[in-house]
Amino acid sequence: MHLLRSILLLVVPGVIFFAALYLSTRMPVSVVWQGLLSLFPALMFAAGLLLGWRFNRTRVLWAIALLILVERVLALRTPFYDEYLMSVAPLIVPVNLVLFSWWSERGLVTLHGLLRLVILLLQLGGLYWLYIAGSGDVIALLSQPLLISPWLDQLPFPQIAILVLILCQLILLARFCIKPEALEGSFCWVLPTIAAGLCRPETFAFWGGVAAFMLLIAIIESSVKMAFNDELTGLPARRAMNEFLLKVGRRYTFAMVDVDHFKKVNDIHGHDVGDQVLRMVATCLRRVTGGGRTYRYGGEEFAVIFPSKDLERALPHLEILRETIAGSQFIVRGKKRPKKKPDVPTGKNHGKIKLKITISIGVASRDDKNTTPEQLIKAADQALYKAKKGGRNQVCSA
Repeated sequence: MHLLRSILLLVVPGVIFFAALYLSTRMPVSVVWQGLLSLFPALMFAAGLLLGWRFNRTRVLWAIALLILVERVLALRTPFYDEYLMSVAPLIVPVNLVLFSWWSERGLVTLHGLLRLVILLLQLGGLYWLYIAGSGDVIALLSQPLLISPWLDQLPFPQIAILVLILCQLILLARFCIKPEALEGSFCWVLPTIAAGLCRPETFAFWGGVAAFMLLIAIIESSVKMAFNDELTGLPARRAMNEFLLKVGRRYTFAMVDVDHFKKVNDIHGHDVGDQVLRMVATCLRRVTGGGRTYRYGGEEFAVIFPSKDLERALPHLEILRETIAGSQFIVRGKKRPKKKPDVPTGKNHGKIKLKITISIGVASRDDKNTTPEQLIKAADQALYKAKKGGRNQVCSA
């Protein structure tokens, strides 16, 4: 499921890119660009800036600011553009996009935001200085071919710029592999989108709007994920559960899961260990059998929904879940303990602090008495109270 979602995060902006490429090659310039260039880019830039500011996506803000800056300079059609920008833009724009993709979200009105603004202004000032100083030797050097090839000479950019484009694209793809998120997937396609615009500068405004649209979709996708997914455990959150309960049908079983003595774990070992416990329990919940769908309900409570299953058919799967967690060894992760389990145990404190983690489960099925999701959740909660009162580490039904 996670692999499919990661693939979609990379495919969706790719579909947008190829759709824009199809439009740009099929429709006449006089018809398309006069209409789209006057409205579409401005709308996308404005929407991207607004949502980037609203959801504190400073990487998107800087990327769109870069798009606007390049589009405005290209629109001037000055000698500065003709002599310098087309030789340098394919070099500095990809590098900046890579920087934006790796920068953390630190806000605009901060020291980090000021530093990033200074970096952009220094680059623009450096380009202008090259133009004023008449440093044609620098431009000639950047235009020098690395390989003698008639095929390479036909490409729209100097060979050095093409090499930089390829390297930056590989870095963006590596970033996505490390962190498969919506923004990272969009950045992978923003670079070829900008390159397409630089190939035909008169169409850059349209391609800049397409790139802003990709980033806009990424903001929406990441915001939806934040709203419907729990950041700590990675499980769907309570809002996602409520949405699913509206469409689950008339026959299903609802289970409320609670980590036993969780407050004691926090008090003795600290909240960091408590978070580790919740992540471990969430990992076991993801593997629940019987087609159960798991959610983070809140605090140390989780929920499992079995669509199209009655109480009798759901109970064995909940027992397996309870036994799996009770039989698991939880070792408190020290500050120097690696995130991944090593092949050979090392260190003097290996396995020194072990916790026995158990869960209590209350379960109820939809019937004539419990017809609404609210009634079913209340019934499962009462069954959970019975399980905890009866000694914990057990499954009780309503």
